Amino acid sequence: MDAEIARIYTERQIKGLKPTYVMELLRLQAKGPMTITELAESVGRTHSALSQKVSAMRTAGLVRTVPGTDARSKKVTLTAKSKAIVELLAAEWRATEAAITELEAEIPYPMTQVVRDVEEALARKSFHDRIAEKLQGFEGDPSPKR
Repeated sequence: MDAEIARIYTERQIKGLKPTYVMELLRLQAKGPMTITELAESVGRTHSALSQKVSAMRTAGLVRTVPGTDARSKKVTLTAKSKAIVELLAAEWRATEAAITELEAEIPYPMTQVVRDVEEALARKSFHDRIAEKLQGFEGDPSPKR
């Protein structure tokens, strides 16, 4: 689905934008400049993950960092490039939600339920533990057995 959303951006000649950046860009549009910590909390991510994402978005020319209220903090703010496309991003977000609702009406098992079920299963046993369990017996053998 992300690849299909990215095609929308490519068709509109928006360079450097990834679907995974949209939530943060919309949040910055709605709330104004924020520190990485504030932005991370507002989208439910870790500071480390957001710091990496902000760096990538800065490289893409979508955000910039400016000095914060003290010497230690920086605020993340939208660039002119992202300000020019943020209304399209908001419309795309709404269109994506509508497309998901339409798609879920066509299938017998809603994708949102799949996500909840996968999260519950992973809470019982992590994906890491599942992989590690399957790797038992392969120790010292670098070739996968398929």
